[in-house]
Amino acid sequence: MFRDFILASAHHLLLFGLIAMLAVQSALLSRPLDTRAIRRLVGIDRGYGATAGLLLLAGLMRIGMGVKGSDFYLHNPWFHGKFGAFVLAALLSIYPTLAFLRWRKAAGAQLDWRPNAAEVSRVRMVIKVEFALIALIFVLAAGMARHGGLGL
Repeated sequence: MFRDFILASAHHLLLFGLIAMLAVQSALLSRPLDTRAIRRLVGIDRGYGATAGLLLLAGLMRIGMGVKGSDFYLHNPWFHGKFGAFVLAALLSIYPTLAFLRWRKAAGAQLDWRPNAAEVSRVRMVIKVEFALIALIFVLAAGMARHGGLGL
């Protein structure tokens, strides 16, 4: 029982960590970017990736070692939706990661370099979609907790 509590707590805290890192990225992208801000974006993005990996690991551990057992999750349409939203957010996060790395390289080569407004806008849009997917994950988790694998 206590192991399940620890795994669930870690799972929830890691999800809030993802939200915090997306919020910081969004805030940094809302103002003019200099070399320092670009380096911060890269660092935060690394933290985002590590947190997402740990979140996935905690979730897998809940499936394999949690009180509810793997059948609860593997036969649960709410879980499949939740996992699908997570995978989609993870795939979308590749675009900002690649942009931040490109920007860091360009800013390192030329100190007064700045990304163009259109690309910054695209990255901000992707982050907004990631936020929406995380909100969807919370909604699907509520459905999973209340309806199990029985649907509505």
